[in-house]
Amino acid sequence: MTITTSTIITGRPWQNWGRSVSAHPAYVATASSVDDVCAAVEFARDRGLNLKPIGAGHSFTSIGATDGVQLDVAGIGGIISSDGNLVRVGAGTYLHQLPGLLAPLGLALENMGDIDTQTIAGATSTGTHGTGASFGGLATQLEAITLVSADGTLLTISANQNAELLPAARLGLGALGVVVDVTLRCVPDFMMHAVEKAEPLDEVLDDWAHRASSVDHFEFYWFAHTTSALTRSNTRLPADTPRRVQGRFAAWVDDELLPNRLYAALCELGVRMPSTIPPLNRLSERLVATREITDSWHPVFTSPRRVRFREMEYAIAREHVPDALREIRATIERNGWRITFPVEVRATASDDNWLSTAHGRDTGYIAVHRYYREDPTEYFAAVESIMMGFGGRPHWGKMHGRDTASLRPAYPRFDDFLAIRDRLDPGRLFANDYLRKVLGE
Repeated sequence: MTITTSTIITGRPWQNWGRSVSAHPAYVATASSVDDVCAAVEFARDRGLNLKPIGAGHSFTSIGATDGVQLDVAGIGGIISSDGNLVRVGAGTYLHQLPGLLAPLGLALENMGDIDTQTIAGATSTGTHGTGASFGGLATQLEAITLVSADGTLLTISANQNAELLPAARLGLGALGVVVDVTLRCVPDFMMHAVEKAEPLDEVLDDWAHRASSVDHFEFYWFAHTTSALTRSNTRLPADTPRRVQGRFAAWVDDELLPNRLYAALCELGVRMPSTIPPLNRLSERLVATREITDSWHPVFTSPRRVRFREMEYAIAREHVPDALREIRATIERNGWRITFPVEVRATASDDNWLSTAHGRDTGYIAVHRYYREDPTEYFAAVESIMMGFGGRPHWGKMHGRDTASLRPAYPRFDDFLAIRDRLDPGRLFANDYLRKVLGE
């Protein structure tokens, strides 16, 4: 197989989106075809280098970092084929591209998160999930996966081929091979009715079990130093439901001015003058207005996120969410911390993917954030301790301090996953420091 300078070049410094990870790979490979991926795998293997695929770099952990060969798969995108509600797409397809690709087919994603800048392979491999008590994360929507294994051969994984690998490969952390395409199980196109408003936090927590399951997709944000939850309740509607949205200026204010431009200024002010954070958060609480729209699924699920931050997210049994959040609130108050970014709370259904944070239990998620120019160490460590007390599992693509010994008891099929890894990558071609930490050598 021919290696050319147009596909593999000398490496250059790399940073992830959240500026929490940096690396300097020896080589950077750019793939626009499956053959390019196979060539990059052969190149790395022949030189005794590790290889890591990279998408949008939106993980906050070092899961995509390497000092070996960094493989950019963004050139492998778009629809490869479709059959009914099954759509096969290239691994480098960005989530924000999918609505336009699926619309001519009359299809949609069943569920997605509120950020759409990731590639489909990166999002599924790290456990991106969205919210919805009756809906799973993105990885649950994968019906088939094609990956390039460590020996450079193609491996198709589906219910009909290598089916025993499917619950491992849907959410594989990049440890099993290079994903080159996935087959999505889509749903008919739909609209959503969205209601956003501020409500008393304690009332939302007291009624959490009902609120999480009473609408199709429920989530809320809580800003430290305030008493309100900013709730989002989204209900699925038929595709022919009339669209009813804000005017252009009002939408710009709500989606761009307040959460991005103004918020960036407030975060910078908080870095320089932390004492201003509590009153500014309380001011923001009062400025939140009720918003009600009906729109297509994608603009309702997603929100622009242009203010850089760092994030840790934990998954716990859904019923423990109120107690866990109250402990976080008490810890912030007790330590006198000044926290600008909100805490985000979501829910998903149980699934059977072996390394899914929702494996085997209906799940609630609590995510904490800090502005990227603030040190998250103390805050994140305290929240992690709280969440571990509730049997928490950390999001694979978000910051945490867990290792193999502490993760193994949290996942009933952990050792089964490791056995698949031993089978598909015995030489650890796809390893890096992060995978060695969470999965072992």
